[in-house]
Amino acid sequence: MNDVIHLLNYVMHPPVKIPTFIFKKKMTTAKSLGIWMDHQNAHIMEFTTDPIATTSVESKFTHQEKEQTLGRSENLMHNKEQHEEADYYKELGEIIKNYNDVILFGPTDAKVELLNILRKDHRFANIVIEVQSADKMTENQQHAFVREYFSKRLFLS
Repeated sequence: MNDVIHLLNYVMHPPVKIPTFIFKKKMTTAKSLGIWMDHQNAHIMEFTTDPIATTSVESKFTHQEKEQTLGRSENLMHNKEQHEEADYYKELGEIIKNYNDVILFGPTDAKVELLNILRKDHRFANIVIEVQSADKMTENQQHAFVREYFSKRLFLS
């Protein structure tokens, strides 16, 4: 008897399977990066609400290596310098590709050279990369520069 009631209940009120859709909206938080750089060092600073931390990337072509290589051959020195510089820029590019908005700043043309390399690579097409000249700076000055630069951009958007 219970089975009959249960069957009648099932026929009169069949369980309705409501499709469930889970929409995964990718949170796109703008990731902003400041890089103070010259031809020897790059100080990398991610703009966050936390205190900014700096990591460094150094070119492998040091002044000492330049002196040693130049002693053997000027042509060899230039080839080695170009190779090491390309590796330096490639390492910076690998970091930059994980960000949406990047400011390159510093006292030399290294920032412009890096920008020109990145513009030729389609992987950087959707990344906003800007360049500004800046003097030698202390770490605190670099942090203030990055904080001010991205705070202005956030305010204007």
